[in-house]
Amino acid sequence: MWKEFKEFIFTGNVIDFAIAVILAGAVGLVVTGFVNDMIMPIVGHFAGGADFSNLKYVLSGAQGVEGSEGYVAENAIRWGAWINAIINLLIVGFVLFMLGKAKIKFMGAAPDPDPTPDQTLLTEIRDALQK
Repeated sequence: MWKEFKEFIFTGNVIDFAIAVILAGAVGLVVTGFVNDMIMPIVGHFAGGADFSNLKYVLSGAQGVEGSEGYVAENAIRWGAWINAIINLLIVGFVLFMLGKAKIKFMGAAPDPDPTPDQTLLTEIRDALQK
């Protein structure tokens, strides 16, 4: 059992997948930083100086002194952070779309696989029936 697990873990696909997941996390942090620190200040400037990350609808305010016993934190719907997340998604989606297009352009589309014997036989039958 250990041998099978070891063979599975050290196959190229699993290692490639692990590297892809780690890189995706790093790219996610870069995109989040780009959106929060570069894009949203520009959007906020044109939206009247609003900082979207701090926009929220307060359901109930904080009660008591922070750090003391009986303190109740603020309960709010942070819709500005949600807008930031949507912009992150759009940017990541666009970047992945462009990477996919670049891969197809530089590497070419994958060739169509050869037909299976069943497909070849069915094609011959179809052609014979058309005659």
